[in-house]
Amino acid sequence: MKTIPLILMGCGGVGSQLLQHIVSCRSLHSSQGLCLRVVGVGDSKSLVVVDDLLNKGFDDSFLLELCRLKHGGESLSKLGDFGQCQVFVHPESEKKILEIASQLGTKTGLAFVDSTASSDTIVVLKQVVDLGCCVVMANKKPLTSTMEDFEKLMAYPRRIRHESTVGAGLPVIASLNRIISSGDPVHRIIGSLSGTLGYVMSEVEDGKPLSEVVRAAKSLGYTEPDPRDDLSGMDVARKALILARILGHRINMENIQIESLYPREMGPDVMTVEDFLGRGLSLLDKDIQERVEKAASNGNVLRYVCVIEGPRCEVGIQELPKNSPLGRLRGSDNVISPLVDSSHNILSRLEVYTRCYSDLPLVIQGAGAGNDTTAAGVLADIVDLQDLFP
Repeated sequence: MKTIPLILMGCGGVGSQLLQHIVSCRSLHSSQGLCLRVVGVGDSKSLVVVDDLLNKGFDDSFLLELCRLKHGGESLSKLGDFGQCQVFVHPESEKKILEIASQLGTKTGLAFVDSTASSDTIVVLKQVVDLGCCVVMANKKPLTSTMEDFEKLMAYPRRIRHESTVGAGLPVIASLNRIISSGDPVHRIIGSLSGTLGYVMSEVEDGKPLSEVVRAAKSLGYTEPDPRDDLSGMDVARKALILARILGHRINMENIQIESLYPREMGPDVMTVEDFLGRGLSLLDKDIQERVEKAASNGNVLRYVCVIEGPRCEVGIQELPKNSPLGRLRGSDNVISPLVDSSHNILSRLEVYTRCYSDLPLVIQGAGAGNDTTAAGVLADIVDLQDLFP
């Protein structure tokens, strides 16, 4: 039986869902000769660590209680009452992580899982990699930091997995790596990688004002609490930057042309969320409406896409033929169930053009967002590392 000890940083939506997946897959993994042993879980404030690092992991009832507490907004420190863990508060928690990494990294091995949305984990990630640990990331920020940080992490490709940074659980990174390894040059990538912006574009196509669509999307839970986090295009830009760097392009975020759907004078440092939703958004309706009508007169539709062609990388609105694959990608395709997170069924589509896939591109399409899908991708990455563990 192979055992993978792991520490999870970030137990919000994705992290909590990952722990639930680990619990529900116990019998499956056991039948495959694998055991995932969770030895630590941390958030921005504290870290809980199992009391016997070398021999134990948190039992499933503890992990499910942890998920319940976090879902209710409680602190991890309350888990100290369960008696099978130690609790460390920041900044001692960071020191403890490095201590564990040093202890387990070269003995039993350790998988360090980053499901946060923070750039604060970059320093720790680089250190645990140096200590011989494996790293699995759903967090895009470490890979979209400086080129130096990216190269430091990717210097150990066999011990790094980050499939869920682009397209949630879709096999985007794995497919690209296979193409690159085969020597088939990638000429162009174009894709729709934002469920929120995909929904917005398909709704305004039907004649609805942008302001109405964004307010509705927020009320349905499709957007971040501040919709400008989606409308800025930065999330798409981060995904595009990761893909471009995988292709070998030494570029940074400032090299990417990013189209925001709102002007700087409506930015978070100028306008509150309430002001933006109340009066700012309506000022954007006319411009988007005119662009929609112009595209329609040409038989086209507007889609928010990323394009990578050589070292050129840009994200923004493009006019595309209505009957093209990306043009047909619509919000109405995304059947939303009230029993699951709304973004689970938001479609993402990526087209990869290479020498072998020149006329007919390699197409990767499916649910490209959502805690369940993303956590499943993270779990698959962890399992994929099993050959590196005794």
